Order: sequence, then structure tokens, then C-alpha cells
Amino acid sequence: MATFVPRRVYPTLDSLPRSYFLGHHRAGLNKMRSILSQIDLVVECRDYRIPITSRNPLFEEDLSGKERLIVYTKQDLGSNGSQADTEREQLIRDSQSPSSVLYSSYRDKSSIRKILSFARIHATSKNSLLGSRAMVVGMPNVGKSTLLNGLRVAGVHRGKAAHTGAQPGVTRKLGTSVKIIENSEEHEAVYLMDTPGVFVPYVPNPEAMLKLALCGSVKDTIIAPETLADYLLFHLNIYNPIVYEEFTSPTNDIIEVLNAIARKTGRLQKGGIPDTEASALWMVQRWRNGHLGRFILDEVNEATLKAESGSIGKSLNQGRKIVKEQRKLKAKQKRLSTSDII
Repeated sequence: MATFVPRRVYPTLDSLPRSYFLGHHRAGLNKMRSILSQIDLVVECRDYRIPITSRNPLFEEDLSGKERLIVYTKQDLGSNGSQADTEREQLIRDSQSPSSVLYSSYRDKSSIRKILSFARIHATSKNSLLGSRAMVVGMPNVGKSTLLNGLRVAGVHRGKAAHTGAQPGVTRKLGTSVKIIENSEEHEAVYLMDTPGVFVPYVPNPEAMLKLALCGSVKDTIIAPETLADYLLFHLNIYNPIVYEEFTSPTNDIIEVLNAIARKTGRLQKGGIPDTEASALWMVQRWRNGHLGRFILDEVNEATLKAESGSIGKSLNQGRKIVKEQRKLKAKQKRLSTSDII
């Protein structure tokens, strides 16, 4: 039997959309900026599985001047607790200085307590009579609302205050401030405000869009499920193809995998034909829930972290250019429609 050789490079898909910057994203960002003077701490959430790709430079540009805590959420979905994971986390922590960095898993209560401890120390240093007010921000579906709920439950032992969901866009407006730490003799209470996820104006390359989509930052209807499943298969084979051995032997053929999943899970259409779309969605969701291996999608090293900081301006400038071109196109279409009426 021939030795299985996984793909080492994923083909470039230039036809993929390169933006998911919606109207409520811009509106939400404008609202955040308008109340920034009332905030003394920005808690920025990024997805642990894509620590570089889930960074949104808009927050650094529009919400600058405030102390920032960066929380890499969903650690349990990308880390196996290995030495390599620990070393990578330290590398990321060093690269984000002077901002503080913490890692979080909703299932790991100790990580929630570390964030509460940071917020408590920060509140003590501010010594405000009105309490410390923080705002949680991040890309769509990185776990902002889940983090807020976890902090509230652990901090003041009260129920969930923010709605959560598997798809992005559950939070579309700024929420009211929610207490996460009670006041004490050392400090006043700490309040945290939930905000809508904000996508980057322009994604610099197609693979970055695939990573964001695979992690759920865009709706599953934006990119074909079979394409997402194929990109996942690419990473599974590099990580360890044994994670899908219950369905088929190692392969680079996504249709072979999806057909096997359809037969195994009963996702069949009329006549017993495999439903590859349903199987693809199931496969992607299994990975998102941590049942098809736990690994990150970004390549993290000193070079990629340095390149990340250098690409910020390009992404913003490209995004502005696209927005400007879209406005021109809409204005032109409006003029044409008006002339047709006349």
C-alpha cells in the first residue's frame, strides 16, 4: 500500500469573497468610539485557533488610548496543553506588549478567574467612585458574549446576561453594562459592556477568509460548505488523519470523506445519494466543537507575528478603497435608475 502524502499547500481560491464588513459592524464601531471616554479598559477577544487572523486592526485604530487586555478565547479548542502550545502562547504574549494577554476557555473556570483578577487589580488602580467600566470587543463569533456570561456567573454569581449562538451576528447593538465584580473596601464595582462583532474591512488573502469562515466568523452560507470541509481536511491531514479514521482511510479527496460521513451518519438524499452539503456542515461543526482534533490554523512564529503588524495599514487602506468604490457604484446605479424613470 502506498504511503499517504498530505497536501502541503492549499490552492489559492481567488473567487472567494474578501469582506464581510456589514452595516451594523460600522454602526457598532461608531457607537463604541462615541462612548470611549466612559470606558477605562478595552477587553479585545481573539480566537485562539487563529490568533493572527482574528486580530482586527480597526480596534487599535478607532479605540486607541485606552488600556487593553487581549483575551484569546476557545483555548480548549486549539490547545492540547503541550510544550509547543505553551511556547507559542508565550511568543504571542511577548509580541502583544505592552498590552496584557490572557488565554481563556469557557470550560476552564480558572482562566475566567484570572480575567476577573486582572479586572479587579485594574479597578483598584483607577480608584473611581463610579466603578470601573470595561468594554469587550472582537471579530464576529469569537466568544465575546460567552466570556461576558462566564465572568458574570463567576464574579457575581448571577445568570447569563448576553445571548449567544453558533452563527455570527447574534449581538448587533451595544448592550447595557453588566456587573461582573462587586464593590469592596479596596475598589468599586466593575462593569462590562457587550458589543457586536466587527469584521475587518478587507481580508488580505483568500486563505485568511477560509480560516475566519471555518472558525465561524462569517455565516456558513457565505462560502460553500464543501469548500470549508476541504480546507478543514487539508489541516486534518497535516495534524493527524487518524482523527477521521472511523469514516475512511487517509485521503486528500474531500468527496470521498463526505460520502463516507453521509453513509455513516445517515445523511442521505432520496435514492441513497450522499448529501455532501449536509455532511460538510456536520464535519465542520464537529471540528468547531473540538471533536476532530484540537489545533490552530495560523502558523505562529516570530516572522509571522512581525508580518502581522506590518500588514495592518494595507488591510485598512484596501478596505477604505473598496468602501469608496462601493459608494461610487451605488451612486451611479441610483443615477441610472433615476434617469430611467425620467
